[in-house]
Order: sequence, then structure tokens, then C-alpha cells
Amino acid sequence: MKRWHMTMGGGLDGLRLREFEMPAPGPGEVLVKLHAVSLNYRELSILLKGRYPLPVKPDVVACSDGAGEVIEAGPGVGHWKAGMRVVASIFPHWHDGPFALARAAQLGGSIDGMLAPYVLLPEAALVPVPEHLSFEEAAALPCAGVTAWNALHGGGRPLQPGDTVLTLGSGGVSLWAMQLAKAGGARVIATTSSADKAERLRTLGADAVLNYHETPAWAEAVRALTAGAGVQRVVEVGGGATLALSLRAVAFSGEVAFIGTLADGPATLDANALFASGATLRVIAAGSTAQLAQMARAVAVNRLRPPLGQVFGFDDARAAFAHYAREHERGAGFGKVVIRVAA
Repeated sequence: MKRWHMTMGGGLDGLRLREFEMPAPGPGEVLVKLHAVSLNYRELSILLKGRYPLPVKPDVVACSDGAGEVIEAGPGVGHWKAGMRVVASIFPHWHDGPFALARAAQLGGSIDGMLAPYVLLPEAALVPVPEHLSFEEAAALPCAGVTAWNALHGGGRPLQPGDTVLTLGSGGVSLWAMQLAKAGGARVIATTSSADKAERLRTLGADAVLNYHETPAWAEAVRALTAGAGVQRVVEVGGGATLALSLRAVAFSGEVAFIGTLADGPATLDANALFASGATLRVIAAGSTAQLAQMARAVAVNRLRPPLGQVFGFDDARAAFAHYAREHERGAGFGKVVIRVAA
């Protein structure tokens, strides 16, 4: 059998197939047959940009997100049985509570990931797949889904019905945040880059959409849409290029959940602007297994489905990465890029 390994900063040629033997589960471990894997920006950052805020081991098995079925449980495993459909937390040792470096080992980073036909996982890292989701849809849950859930519910003031949430763009975290916020009774304002994406965002539930090409001063437009008050929460994925605007859009005592730096702009954080906002700036590191389980239950109850983009075969993993990179560069992506591992 073969699995895909990647090298930090190796480019597409740094993604290589290597042989491995079928693993056997030890105490507390579960052998999972993967059916689908989804790509996240973190994979592009590791493989193509050569940078990631957490340790990445050389020649790691790629990808943090996958969905599959239990094949065999090791000694001492009581809950998980053969045939159960599961996803795994990106941080297998972060079960609950606050994030800490001692719990920061992550799939497809410091430990081997999911782009393989079979993987061994700690039983405590597993979460059942909502019944209405396909394996391809479930593969979109672990990183983007739990990050969105943490952004909405993990701070000092969790999302409240009637809140207004601002999401930026149409990446995986933003799309999950929009759906989960609507399910929680919030109003959602979204930004995007085109009329086509605006329509798709409205179809998914956005109450108002701002085209940031047509409305570059979108922070003021957000204020206008909230009668001058600003939003209770910003799901901030842009980083340097958008953070200053997010601070102008957030309400006093609101929160900017700082998730990533997708916009690649210069770091323009103004400490005076942060102070004047009266808001909390909270850095998000995906989420714990407990948060993933909460998120999966919310997805099940509300019958939510993640939009999917193009689906590739296992042997075409390089093409999947190349497609994802092109779509990100053009700002054209909408929906998860998925690699189907097994039929």
C-alpha cells in the first residue's frame, strides 16, 4: 500500500507516494480505513510556502482532515466498533479545555496525517460522522468546521441568538461559520469578491453580502448595516490585509476571532486602533476533540452540509493540491477540495 508524504517547503514535487505496511492497533488505538480527505490552507502553507506556526516533522504523511470507517479496535478500546463512521480531531491529544503546546501535536504536521488508505488513531481523538453526511462531506469537518465552531462558541462570550456575525470570503472556515451562526440564530454579513459568490453565499444563508472590490471601505458598510453598532463577532481569516477593517467593523466589547492570514497582506495592526475598538482579539488554533464533537452534533441536528468543490482520486493528489493552489491564488475557490481515498 502507498500513502502520500510531504516535505516542508518542497513544492508539489515534495508530495511523494511511499510504501507502507498495514498497521495493527495497539492499546487505546483504532485502525481506520480512510474514504475521503479534504484539503485546508494549512497544507498549502506547509508544502508550498514552507511556513507553519507549529512544528512539522520531515516527510510527514500529509493532511489533517479525513473521514473513514473503523476496521479494528486495539486492546482496551470500548466504544469504537468495526464499521462505525468517524472523523478525527486535528489535535488528537487536545481533548478539552484550553489549548497548550503540550497538546499541540497535529495530524499532517508533527505527526502523520490522513492521506493514506489506513491510519492508526487514538480512540479519544475520534468523533462519529453525522448520519446525513457522505464521507466526502464529513472530511470537511475536522479543521475548518471545528475552527469555525471555536470562533463562534469558544470565547468568553459564546454566540447568542440575535447576534450579528461578520464572515470574510468564502473559504472553508468562513462557510462553516456562516452556516453554524445561522443555525445558532445569528444574523450574518459576509464579504466576497464577485457577484457569483455573493449569490452562492446568500443561498447558504447570508443575510447581507458586501463585494469588497465594489465596497473597499466595507467596515463602514458593516457599521451602516448594523445601525452604527458594529457586529458582535468577526471571523477574521485575512490577517494583515483585513484586520484593521475588522477592528473598525466590530462592536464595542465584541470579539475578533483571529484565525489566519489568507490575504497575505502586510501586517498593519495599529495598537491604538485595537485599544479604541474596545474589542477582544482572540487567536484561534482550530479546536479540541470536545469542540469537534459539539460541532458535529450541531451539524447533525441542523442537517448542515459543507459545499464541496472538485473531487480528485487518490492517485491524483498532486493535481488536487495544484488545483487548490490555483483556485486560492485566483480567489476563485468555493467549497472543499476533496481527495477520494477509497470507494
